Amino acid sequence: MTIVVAYKWASNPQDASVDAEGVVDWSRAKPALSEYDPVAIQVGRELATAIGSELVGVSVGTAAVNGSMAKKAAMSRGFDRGLVLADDESADWNRTRVAQALAGLVRRIDGVDLVLTGDASIDENAKLVSALLAGHLGWPCLQDVTGAERTDDGWSIVQVVPGGTRTIAIAGPAVLAIASDAAQVKVPGMKDILAAGRKTVEAVTAADLEPSSVELAVAGRSRPTARARRNRIVADAAELVSALRADGLL
Repeated sequence: MTIVVAYKWASNPQDASVDAEGVVDWSRAKPALSEYDPVAIQVGRELATAIGSELVGVSVGTAAVNGSMAKKAAMSRGFDRGLVLADDESADWNRTRVAQALAGLVRRIDGVDLVLTGDASIDENAKLVSALLAGHLGWPCLQDVTGAERTDDGWSIVQVVPGGTRTIAIAGPAVLAIASDAAQVKVPGMKDILAAGRKTVEAVTAADLEPSSVELAVAGRSRPTARARRNRIVADAAELVSALRADGLL
């Protein structure tokens, strides 16, 4: 029985800039563990401890994801070991191909019962990879998950929905995108960081997984067209209501 958490070593958008054409420049952005991932790792650690399972971290990225800083940042959060695709070729991959590679990593791990992801990644925030990963694995996917518990038949999942929460029973493995407030994240101490350096992180390349080519090219970019303002001044509330009604806004 194994629980897997997919994490991302990504550039922080707070350090990025946007040029006059609307293109984001990431050259000065510092890489870090995506800020939503520690919550998923914490939930995974608590689940793994409760059921006596191994917790494995998987990630897809450039060679940097196998660097000392990236490995310590991830492993100090509570993983037992890691498996990463560290290949500079992946820098140009779209989300579909990244999810396909993550699925390939999951298949290399024996007895996976659950794959957790963060709510989103800090650099793209698209909330798509969890669903794409589930599609490649052929497993169900649930978003906005705040809790999970092992049952005799599978898992009992608590999911946030409009107006509250609902509990879902799942038989078999699943992919869960963990809500950002699902757990209180524990900050790694010096003991955790030192222990992280002794944990095994296996690295593979794109050639080891042989993901199929999924191309997506940006054909062009343009700024939104500026809309002319009417600059209409109204004397009182009655005139404002009349004007809004005339424009079909009320």
